[in-house]
Amino acid sequence: MIDSRHGAQIPVIAVIDGQGGGIGSAIIKELRREFQETMEIWALGANATATEAMMKARANRGATGENAITVSLPKANALVAPMAVGWANSMMGEITPGIARAVMDNDLLKIFIPLSLERVVLAGYQSEPLPHLVAKAIEILKSHR
Repeated sequence: MIDSRHGAQIPVIAVIDGQGGGIGSAIIKELRREFQETMEIWALGANATATEAMMKARANRGATGENAITVSLPKANALVAPMAVGWANSMMGEITPGIARAVMDNDLLKIFIPLSLERVVLAGYQSEPLPHLVAKAIEILKSHR
């Protein structure tokens, strides 16, 4: 069950993305389709382009950069993001060591989408299209509500 923190009326779900924000946008569109307005969605971009794309996907609030991510994550109930957001220097260097630390050090439910352009291979993982991975992430989030 996701508990609202800091007196929030509805759960806050953070979505982090970088580069063009395509993965984050896909996540937000599905969150909004599945949960409508029963949760607040925060778009946290590693750059302004990613934040803008996620805001167009109907996030409630958006902010950009390491400090915004570091300050916002402790106020969220869960994070849904590509797995590379937990790796310093990933996404062509957009994920700073501070962003990776903020992601991994916060005690919130983290649901990672196993997509990466990095030279990282998850043994046993079988590649699936992004919509299938996002659907699985939504099911995990639903099971924790």
